[in-house]
Amino acid sequence: MFFVKILLMNEELYEKITDSLVEDGYIVIENALNGSVSSGLLNVIKDESDFKKAGISSSDSLRLDATRRRDKTRWLNEDGGAQSEFLAFSEGLREHLNRSLYLGLKRFESHFAIYEEGDFYEKHFDSFKGERNRVVTTVYYLNENWSEMGGGELVVYDENDKELAQVVPEANVLIVFMSEKFPHEVLPAKIKRYSIASWFRVD
Repeated sequence: MFFVKILLMNEELYEKITDSLVEDGYIVIENALNGSVSSGLLNVIKDESDFKKAGISSSDSLRLDATRRRDKTRWLNEDGGAQSEFLAFSEGLREHLNRSLYLGLKRFESHFAIYEEGDFYEKHFDSFKGERNRVVTTVYYLNENWSEMGGGELVVYDENDKELAQVVPEANVLIVFMSEKFPHEVLPAKIKRYSIASWFRVD
């Protein structure tokens, strides 16, 4: 019943995301979800236990490389609260994209990410060309009262390296884009920065 309620509440948002993925390949949405979801997730992420330094992946390995990426992460879990609500929203989006675009998305994965002052993530793709493991990426921000001087913007480029968008990581902002199509980077944070990165996968 909980999942059905989330699905009905977000049907218009799912349609908006789907249309934008078809037309442009990406979308940035302010005030995306109920504000209580964002604030609840912020309370969860501030308990920094079990966070680990994030690695750089390739087709056969995962390694740490502080010259390319410096954030730390922890996977989301069902908790009957804000995490469960966000995961239900994501599952609803997965099902809607499959019905509308026949993407064949099998599952999704989501992790919290914390960027300390000076942390960044260099320009990269979320999926290697032709592998079609990660198909759709979402990033959701949790930073209340974010200062314009806080840095940590997500910069999205097209395949010709032209800048398309620079997203300020303010609370309740959601960006969705096709994983293979858009290289992107996180500029150095000047204050602590909180977010959730998620990927819809076909594997």
